[in-house]
Amino acid sequence: MSRPLIGVTTYVSRASWGVWHDAPAELLPRQYAALVRAGGGLVAMLPPDEEPDAAAEAVSRLDGVVIAGGPDVAPARYRAAADPHTQTPDGDSLARDAWESALIHAAIEQRVPLLGICRGMQLLNVALGGTLTQHLPDVLGGSKDHSPVPGVYGRHIVSAVPGTRTAEILGTEKLDVPTYHHQSVATLGAGLRVSAHAPDGTVEALESTAPDSPFLLAVQWHPEQDDDPRLAQALVAAASGR
Repeated sequence: MSRPLIGVTTYVSRASWGVWHDAPAELLPRQYAALVRAGGGLVAMLPPDEEPDAAAEAVSRLDGVVIAGGPDVAPARYRAAADPHTQTPDGDSLARDAWESALIHAAIEQRVPLLGICRGMQLLNVALGGTLTQHLPDVLGGSKDHSPVPGVYGRHIVSAVPGTRTAEILGTEKLDVPTYHHQSVATLGAGLRVSAHAPDGTVEALESTAPDSPFLLAVQWHPEQDDDPRLAQALVAAASGR
């Protein structure tokens, strides 16, 4: 049986390789592809299209979608003024926001399984009408447990909520996960429920409330930086069953 084709969204940045320096690039840390392969899927990269309407066509050719991590979502998308700690969006990040939001809506409409990772969870929440806390240390008494050192993943505990699909996949025991984020879910988007927390109460996973949803799940941590393939396996299993 052929492996499901899983599209993974990309970063948009300037990069250097070979004789090329500081060149425009659409790229993806290789750990994302490794995670999908560990789950049993084939990988296709999904760089932003100049026409977000192309998202529906792209999703129609895929068996599953991963919305990857990346820069802060533009606060204007959830009707908020920018916090001083929020990254200032540029044209590339705005294009990525638009493209990935369109992919999210297309995946939901076409019932294509979707997994959000870090920024991917935040954008899923925003795309469905929710809001974000723009700087976690401001609401956690200055704690930087979720992003302790710039450019270095930290670790903390998460616990899935009993009775959720997240708990069905990962169990309800405490999990030690890789983390790198300074923002988090504030108010929930429509049709979503919280399915995991950190000990400090930070929302660490969301999933669809629809009992017949094929697979709509997102986590705030970075499973691609770990050796636990269960989320990817669940995504690929859902994609295989379409």
